[in-house]
Amino acid sequence: MTSTWFDRAKAVIAGGVNSPARSFRSVGGDPPIVMARGEGAYMIDVEGRRYIDYLAAFGPVILGHAHPEVTKAIQEASAEATILGTPVPNEIRLAEVLVEAIEGLDMVRLTTTGTEAVMSAIRLARAFTGRSLVIKFEGTYHGHSDGVLVKAGSGASTVGTADSLGVPSGVTQDVISLPFNNVARLKEALHRWGDNVACVLTEPVVGNMGIVPPAPGYLKEMRELTHQAGAVLIFDEVITAFRFHYGAAASLLGVVPDLYALGKIIGGGIPAGAYGGRRDIMQYVAPLGGMFQAGTWAGNPLSSAAGLKTLEVLRKENPYARMEQLAQNLEIGITESANRHEIPITINRVGSGFTVFFGSEQVTDYDSANRASKDLFGRFHQLMLEQGIYLAPSRFEAWFVSAAHQEMEIDQTLDAVQKSFSRLRP
Repeated sequence: MTSTWFDRAKAVIAGGVNSPARSFRSVGGDPPIVMARGEGAYMIDVEGRRYIDYLAAFGPVILGHAHPEVTKAIQEASAEATILGTPVPNEIRLAEVLVEAIEGLDMVRLTTTGTEAVMSAIRLARAFTGRSLVIKFEGTYHGHSDGVLVKAGSGASTVGTADSLGVPSGVTQDVISLPFNNVARLKEALHRWGDNVACVLTEPVVGNMGIVPPAPGYLKEMRELTHQAGAVLIFDEVITAFRFHYGAAASLLGVVPDLYALGKIIGGGIPAGAYGGRRDIMQYVAPLGGMFQAGTWAGNPLSSAAGLKTLEVLRKENPYARMEQLAQNLEIGITESANRHEIPITINRVGSGFTVFFGSEQVTDYDSANRASKDLFGRFHQLMLEQGIYLAPSRFEAWFVSAAHQEMEIDQTLDAVQKSFSRLRP
């Protein structure tokens, strides 16, 4: 039945999916599973088969699927209005909660997606500095706007080339992509182009070449170098905000940026994004200043209600220590099983998110992540799927443990890992 649904999708949807991240091409090309619904730590496909879910919709489903309090909040909000096109109380309450919870977030502007949040933060940094260049890092994903679909060239600190067709060459000339966790290359780039750099943009903990934490002191040096150059430091915390604790990853890491881009968890499972930071920079946003950004669905009643309730539950129940312990149990169990079967892996974990890389090399940047075995991951993904364990269909994505996972799901997952590794040979 899944293949029938996918055949229908291919006839009317480009590639059969509305995001390439949902495709199974990178794990063998089988039709992606068409899911019918989610319940807690599980997803159920159109044939009624249940899967333990470590995708978490690529991050936002931190409380699990169909959380009763969040569902009730959405239902109550929808009965009043789905969209009004005016200020509404819940968007103001959500902004107040975000400003209170996130260090250095003096003012915020809500958007509809994380892509919009990053795009707007970059535009704001350019407006504030009067400069045009953006420094980003290889393997960090910041949405699909033209300016961030750029990777590094072959030379040291070179101007980037586009990762997508349709991106004008003029756009790529304003973006410099550097290796993550490499202070020397950042110094070199800022020494060469610093007078024209508007911002340095990074995920503080990278989540889109797999989970890759910053090296000790790296973000602190990044902030100092960025400020010495007169540029704006932007943290893309679309994945990381409220994932590891109640607040931004920045405060855990001891480095507060000038601007944040937010998304995923702050919408409680409904599309939402936000950007904000220092008050003097946010004064440039229209109608206060001349940097224009708008959105019909920004701060809509449903997203605001779902986000507010999700953050309320996270603050009240504080599930972070338990989620981290379950993720650590998975990390230990997977490592022991891999050693037993002589499967080369390395695991990067931060809190309740982690990535299993098939290879013995420590992963600290995009190049080392890219050297991990695509073939072994693809075979492992299929073996786990056959046993009812749903992982993101990409070796560059994370496993996310949600507040709905219990020890039973962890035990079942480790049993599936053991059976998969017994059938897997490098």
